[in-house]
Amino acid sequence: MKSDISIPEVENVFLAAVQEWSDDFMEKVWYVYLINDSDFDLDSVMVVSKAFGTLDGEMKKTSLLRHAFVQVPAVSVVKIEMIEQSVLQLNNEFMVTYFIGSTLYDKKFTFRAQSITPDYVEEVPILFVDGVIVR
Repeated sequence: MKSDISIPEVENVFLAAVQEWSDDFMEKVWYVYLINDSDFDLDSVMVVSKAFGTLDGEMKKTSLLRHAFVQVPAVSVVKIEMIEQSVLQLNNEFMVTYFIGSTLYDKKFTFRAQSITPDYVEEVPILFVDGVIVR
């Protein structure tokens, strides 16, 4: 029966953390973007994020944040959220769920602890700026 279930593979949809200037904080902060580099519109997009890990020998985790987007057009980006400086030392996990037509796609993206730094940046497709990408 398990062999009857087909789980589609997520392709050309990924996340990128990009450092941008914030007038509110008067410093550069990291924002996470959902990149749709596919030829299909993503419908009913749901993103659930959290951070977790060990900090100073103590297990820490943040509350869940939920984001919903009616549609993310083909070859486009959408800004999801800002990542606070204090949680960059933790694993930042994003669960992304969406439809293409009537098919449900689902993937967990994780920025590992200490990975969102200028040391790991590369050019982000579509945005054409430097950022940390998870696929």
